[in-house]
Amino acid sequence: MAILAVLAYHLDPRWLPGGFLGVDIFFVISGFLITSLLVRERARTGRVDLPGFWLRRARRLLPALIACVLASTLLARLVETDLLVGVGRQLLGALTFTTNWVEISAGTDYFSSTSPQLFLTFWSLAVEEQFYLFWPLACLGLLAAFPRAAARAALLAGVAGLSAALMALRLDPEAPTRVYYGTDTHLSGLMIGAALAMLLLGPSRAGTRSALWEKHRRAVIGGSLITLAVGLLTLEESSPLTFRGGILLISLLTGVLILAAVDRPGRLRQALELPPLRWIGERSYGLYLWHWPVVLLVSAEYAVEPGSPAYLWTRGFALVTTVAVADLSYRFLETPVRRHGFRGVASALRAWAWHGAAWRGRLVAGTALAAVLALVAVVLTAPERTSTEDLITANAAAATLPGPVATSTPRTTPTPTASSGPVARPGFTMPTGQEIDAVGDSLMVGAVHALRAYFPGIRIDAESNRRWRQGLAVASTRAATMRRAVILGLGTNGGVDAAAVEKTITALGPDRMVVILTLHGRFSRIATDNAALRAIAARHPNVAIADWHAALVGTSGNLQSDGIHSSIRGAHLYSKVIRQAFADLSLRLTGKPVTLKPVPGP
Repeated sequence: MAILAVLAYHLDPRWLPGGFLGVDIFFVISGFLITSLLVRERARTGRVDLPGFWLRRARRLLPALIACVLASTLLARLVETDLLVGVGRQLLGALTFTTNWVEISAGTDYFSSTSPQLFLTFWSLAVEEQFYLFWPLACLGLLAAFPRAAARAALLAGVAGLSAALMALRLDPEAPTRVYYGTDTHLSGLMIGAALAMLLLGPSRAGTRSALWEKHRRAVIGGSLITLAVGLLTLEESSPLTFRGGILLISLLTGVLILAAVDRPGRLRQALELPPLRWIGERSYGLYLWHWPVVLLVSAEYAVEPGSPAYLWTRGFALVTTVAVADLSYRFLETPVRRHGFRGVASALRAWAWHGAAWRGRLVAGTALAAVLALVAVVLTAPERTSTEDLITANAAAATLPGPVATSTPRTTPTPTASSGPVARPGFTMPTGQEIDAVGDSLMVGAVHALRAYFPGIRIDAESNRRWRQGLAVASTRAATMRRAVILGLGTNGGVDAAAVEKTITALGPDRMVVILTLHGRFSRIATDNAALRAIAARHPNVAIADWHAALVGTSGNLQSDGIHSSIRGAHLYSKVIRQAFADLSLRLTGKPVTLKPVPGP
């Protein structure tokens, strides 16, 4: 269940907006299983073999991780070098299991698609490994200090609540990655699983078979499943509610379902033990490791925007490739190392490579050495910035140059209401470039040259990472001197703030022509954000929507490798959509059709 949710989210966040919470489902499972192993070993032998425990974790995690890192990095060099930006830092985090803290220090945004990272998902492996490293020691101390299972479980539940409270209190809604990545703020699921293990392995299962549970067991299981499904469908990454109780709720519901599954035979256990689900579960680690690099590589190689059968084929190809690679990893890498250990596998490989055919040994050794040298070369030559960042940097100065004093001012004419029907407004003819101001974010920065080709004399004020509330500040400050037509292209970062949009339109006044661009990207919020923009525009007769999102549906070649910013060709489409929106708005307000001359494009 956990890995399927994560797969759906990363294939396309709009398919399962809360699918990233599958990681929290797994955290609870992991806390439960690891604690169960430790408690059982201590009860059986009176001690815990810590070196043995850590060696088993290394056997489980390292072989597949190293293979994934090596193959993904080399393939990225062949497919799309933008994916290698920061790869040295990512490799350091991946191989030391500190990805979460390394990326926090680097200011990475997990929920941003503007600069996708090859090993983005390794943050959760880092949290897991840190748990594996320190939890056995803490668990032994807990068993020694608190003889009663209920007391141990209560203490762990308190730690879970404290971690959840830290996440809620330290949350910055515009930058939730710190509390999402932090081991301190994302410990609740692991602790809930550990607390459940303490209860179930205690004397008489420490009250988990109470009369209340026996009476309402089926209803609680059904309610938990339904609530969990609703959470995965509705708890989006942009909602503060997700981090202020949502993750804790998902973790608690998972704990209930684990209890129900191990409590006794029943329909839930039967369902979870179905062969297809067992097959997926056995390969869940490989699926998690490989799916994100595969999605990025496939998206870079086959850059098709959502809305066409070709896009669905690319998602299907990424899924099939992930499953195939994870199965190969499970059969020929993970399972042999788990059964025979590092030395056993190395000895078997050495015997096969050198027995009776020296060329095989030389081939294996040469291939391994070449792969390592290639990896080093790729890391040393990796770009420092993506091509999108280079384009935005190059255009940034042009997007913020002060323009001439406005050559025209809004003409005051009777303003119709939304219900008064069409009214001719002569002052709302199609504007020229010298009558247009544009306020936007990095998407507009990337399209500067095309905007100037379509609107000679346009005045542009655009900055990377600008949000709607910052756009409101620009509009409010410059309202008196802004031209009679305004383009607003904001919301790529942080989404649509409906109140800020309304205030921006109010600040500009009813006598300016205003065009607002819809948003595009594989964000779960895209549909609701664009619906909000359309609803706001419908309330203002002088406002029109330039549907950038609709213009991209099913196309290819119009976006950079990040799937957000326009390519050179896409910048012309971006400008064309805006010009058409002004023409439609002018026709609506004046009753006169507008003839648009073609603009040479790439």
